[in-house]
Amino acid sequence: MDALLQPELWLALLTLTALEIVLGVDNIIFLSIIVAKLPAAQQARARVLGLGGALLTRVLLLFSLSWLASLTQPWFAVAGHEVSGRDIVLFGGGLFLLYKSVSEIHESLEGAGGDDTPVTRKTPGFVGAIVQIMILDIVFSLDSVITAIGMTGNLPVMIAAIVIAIVCMMFFAGPLSAFVDRHPTVKMLALSFLIMVGGALVGEALGFHVPKGYIYFAMAFSVGVEMVNLRLRHAPKKLS
Repeated sequence: MDALLQPELWLALLTLTALEIVLGVDNIIFLSIIVAKLPAAQQARARVLGLGGALLTRVLLLFSLSWLASLTQPWFAVAGHEVSGRDIVLFGGGLFLLYKSVSEIHESLEGAGGDDTPVTRKTPGFVGAIVQIMILDIVFSLDSVITAIGMTGNLPVMIAAIVIAIVCMMFFAGPLSAFVDRHPTVKMLALSFLIMVGGALVGEALGFHVPKGYIYFAMAFSVGVEMVNLRLRHAPKKLS
């Protein structure tokens, strides 16, 4: 009980929770894009299962600290570059994210082609959507958990922060998905974010570290510009 009265513990919990929510933005964007392709009746369940899988993955990783530590150790070397298990996961996840994002953009452009030829769009199906979400959950969970371990060694605080962050993400995932689905330009912007994140993951796996702050600043700036554009599009036209 005395530990609960320590201000350092609560400060660590608040800081880590906020950081976990920020790190989860990529996860929510990808989830929104995938879930939007499902029938409306399945979307809420897919969001809950997808984020529930993210929570389970993060907690299991926290309880496997020794295994997680082994992932950051070099496994072998290629052309003088040491490769760890984390590098392999980030590289594979980055390529998967790049492939999915480019495929989605290609499908969107085909659908907006303007000709009368019907475009057959592939839908992943409920199970396929959950599998894709879970694959990226593993990739995003690695960085999330490694960040948590770096900030505090208190396991209950780390678990509490991750649980609170995922619950917040569940609350905002629905409105965000609906907003992205209503605005095609926002969806294209979200897919561009995922391409940037995928490229950063591949770069980090190859030893080229891209500070997260740069990525999040670029995202925030782009979102700000897009919000202004949306406001201008819906503003009433002034009569000259």
